[in-house]
Formats: sequence, C-alpha cells, structure tokens
Amino acid sequence: MVLGALLGAIVTFIISLLVGGLGIYAGAKLITGSGGFEKAIWTALFCALGWGVVSLAVGWIPFLGGLLATVFGLIVYLGIINWRYPGGWVNAAGIALVAWLAAAVVLTLVAPLLPVGAGAVGIAGV
Repeated sequence: MVLGALLGAIVTFIISLLVGGLGIYAGAKLITGSGGFEKAIWTALFCALGWGVVSLAVGWIPFLGGLLATVFGLIVYLGIINWRYPGGWVNAAGIALVAWLAAAVVLTLVAPLLPVGAGAVGIAGV
C-alpha cells in the first residue's frame, strides 16, 4: 500500500515536471528562440525549488507570510528564468507568461488522463 502511494507520487511528480518543462520550453522558444526541452525541465525544477525555499523562509510570518511568499517567490521565479535564458527581465516575464498559458492549456486538455493532483512543476500559479 505504501509502495503504491510512493509510486503514484513519483509518477505524478514526473508528469507535473514534464508539463512544467513543456510550458517553459514553449515560452523560451516563442520569446527568445533558444533553449531545448532538457534545459526547460531543469529550469522548471530550479524554479520549483526556488519558490519552495522562499515559501519556507517567509511563509510562516503571521498575516504577511502568504503575500511575502508570493511576491518574493515571483521575483525568484523570474530571476531563475532570467539566469537560464537570454534577454533580461522582460524576456523572463514573457517566458513565464507563455509558460503559464501553455501549461494551463495542456492541463485543461489532458486533465482526464492525468493522475489526480498532477499540475505543472516550476510554473507559478498552475
């Protein structure tokens, strides 16, 4: 039973990472014309880790934790995209926006085929 739950969690994480990577790949190709799918997968993983660290660092603060985690998390998220792809902060924001839209479309279209809880790792707000 525990092994089945662990396997389900791993499969859900991998699917969610692939969806997040696909979104970032689409954004990077459309905005900058550069980057491969493997780079997008790593970027999605780094973005998820960065957002998670920020949430752990400031999310516990009473009343303001959620707001601070969102604002600083978004800055870190855009900073990681800016670090991984050329073009500066404006291109990073464009990549993030296209990634969000692409991941939302993919998840909407294939949601019945995905395990419950599948999302888009590395895409803010999806």
